[in-house]
Parts: sequence; structure tokens; C-alpha cells
Amino acid sequence: MTSPTPPRRICFLYIAQIHQILHSLPIAVELAKGWPQFEVDLAATSQAHLDYIDSALERLGGAPVHGRLLGPKWLRELRLRGASTPPKAAMLVANLPTLAAYDALVTPERTTALVRRLGVSKPRLIYTQHGAGDRGGPFEPRLGQFDLVMAAGPKQRDRMVDSGLVRAENCAMVGYPKFDIVEALAPRPARPFADDRPIVLYNPHFDPRLSSWPRWGAQVLEDLASDGRFNVIFAPHVRLFDPASAADLAAVEPFRDHPRIHVDLGGPAAIDMTWTRVADLYLGDVSSQIYEFLRTPRPAAFLNAHGVAWADDESYRHWRYGPVIDRLDGLAGALDAARKSHGDYLAEQQAGFAESFDLQPRSSSLRAAEAIAQRLGVG
Repeated sequence: MTSPTPPRRICFLYIAQIHQILHSLPIAVELAKGWPQFEVDLAATSQAHLDYIDSALERLGGAPVHGRLLGPKWLRELRLRGASTPPKAAMLVANLPTLAAYDALVTPERTTALVRRLGVSKPRLIYTQHGAGDRGGPFEPRLGQFDLVMAAGPKQRDRMVDSGLVRAENCAMVGYPKFDIVEALAPRPARPFADDRPIVLYNPHFDPRLSSWPRWGAQVLEDLASDGRFNVIFAPHVRLFDPASAADLAAVEPFRDHPRIHVDLGGPAAIDMTWTRVADLYLGDVSSQIYEFLRTPRPAAFLNAHGVAWADDESYRHWRYGPVIDRLDGLAGALDAARKSHGDYLAEQQAGFAESFDLQPRSSSLRAAEAIAQRLGVG
């Protein structure tokens, strides 16, 4: 009698900040539900990550997956410069034997490519991405270490393939799995203000070379708070305050109890698209969250705090979706003008969204799960 074939073991790995979880978790759910040939583990370096995953899975109706807290405990508890997660590379090194035993490692970040350099050859490395923005940083040589790289849409796919970073046969265009679950996670996102003033979402990026926060951020909050025409959700990219400098925390403190300013430096609503869904206007610089906001086209404006010559730079493609503000004088008035001129940018927003997301009637999560199964030779 022939022994049953043991299941193929797949690890969905979470070693970075918590905001990356939702970019691959729905794929894990589809894979675990639809392919009994696979045993799916969700491995994290933080108990907070596993707690968040458990909460999300409960809202999604559950799935036959297994949570796994990676060790060792002393390293898991190590925090450099106040970060919310232990050092990624060190955790990979400490867990090499565990990771090497899997048939596939699925990750939303690129540091995991390090395992190839450390001699791990068995698992297929699969990169899901964790955003669909224009910034050039994510398009880098480590992509070539992955056996399968997912793309949200033709913009991302073409840039990776045309640059030679990813071979066409190793790239799967699957859409945006995160979109599949946001309504289940936050069915009725509430406006966090008592009145009906229009809400501006101020969403600066974390990279100080690109972000509006170091030079202009506190002034943006001060100007909008004193003007009174808008309510403001200040929800920066979670890495801006992870870790947080004393100066950054001091700059935010005066606004924490302001009736027209809501501060969220990385809570669940900042990562599950609650704020991009409730806001009336997006104000930012280079974060890929502009594309999540444009799932429903609305007014947007962008802060050019570094005097960038951006017009012909593909890393600033999204600055065509609304006015670009080169100086803060009259900021509230500029945002009023952005609302009134939205029609001038609507076609550009719709075209940019379509280039960024290849959405189809079949869910993105299912398409991504199928791509993984095919790469592992399972129909």
C-alpha cells in the first residue's frame, strides 16, 4: 500500500512592521482553504503580530493555518533604537534551520532574500510586495533572489521586468490581495470627529530624503489646526514613528487632544485602510497609500518639501493626481482649491489606478494563491 504524500509546507513570514501583514495574509487564507496539499504556517517575530493575525482571521471567518512564534526569546525581545520589531536579519540568521525546512517562504518584504546568501536553497522564495507605489526604492537587486515576485498591476510588472530585476517568467500579476479583506476588517469605518468638516488625511512618508514631515510636518498640522476649515487625520507611514525620535514625538504632542486633529501613529485603522476610506482629501508626498486612497477617486494634493524637479520622474507619477504644493503659505486655501479642481485630475487618477492594479472578477488573493501553487508544481 502506497503511503500518503506528506503535505508541502509553506511559511508566510512576518519579520517587519505590522502593516505588512495584510498584504499576504489573505493569500495564506486562500491557499490553506483551497489546497489541502499544503500545510500553511504563519510565522512572526512578535506576539503582537500573531495577536493581530488572530484578530484578523476571526473577522475573516477563520482558516486552517497555524501560527508560529519564532525565537529565541531574548532576540525576539530585542529592540534597536525603540523599534517595534526585533532586527530582521538577526532573526533570519537565528531561524535558518527552521526556515530551510519549508518548501516555500512567502514574504511581503525583501530582507528575507538574505537566506539565499546564507546558504538556504530548498524553499522557493516568494515576494508578495506590500504596496503599489511609484517610489524607486523597492525596485532593487534583491528582487532577483526570489523565485516568484508578484505584481499588483502592469506598472509594477513592467518596471521590474523591463529593468532586468525580475525575469518575466518569475513575475505573476495578481492584483492587490489587501483590497479583498478591508471591508471585512473594518465594515463601517467611522469618522473620528463630531462635526462634518471635510477630512484631510495627512500621510507623510518615513524616508527623510523624500518625506514632507521633517521640514514641514509640524507646520502643516499647525496651519490646518488654526485655520479651522478642515478636520485632519494625521496617520503617517507607520515607519515614520517606528522608531520615533524625541523631536518627532514632541512635535506631535500639542495636537493629541485637539478637537480637529486625530493622531494615529500606527494603530489598526492606519493599516487596514480605515483612514484612506473615510478621508475626503489626501495630503502626502511619496507614500504608496495614495493608491489605496484612490480606490475611490477623490481630491489629493502633494507636498514638495524638497524642491524636487518631479515632472519627468516615474517615482513621482502620483503627483499628477492633484496639485503639487511648493510652499506652505496659504495651505488651507490650496487644499480648498484642490477640492474644487478635482475634476481636472480625475481622468489621470483613474488611469494611474488602472495601471497600478490589475483587478478582475476573480479575487486577487485567489490569483496569488494559484500562482504559488503553480510555482510549487501543484495544480
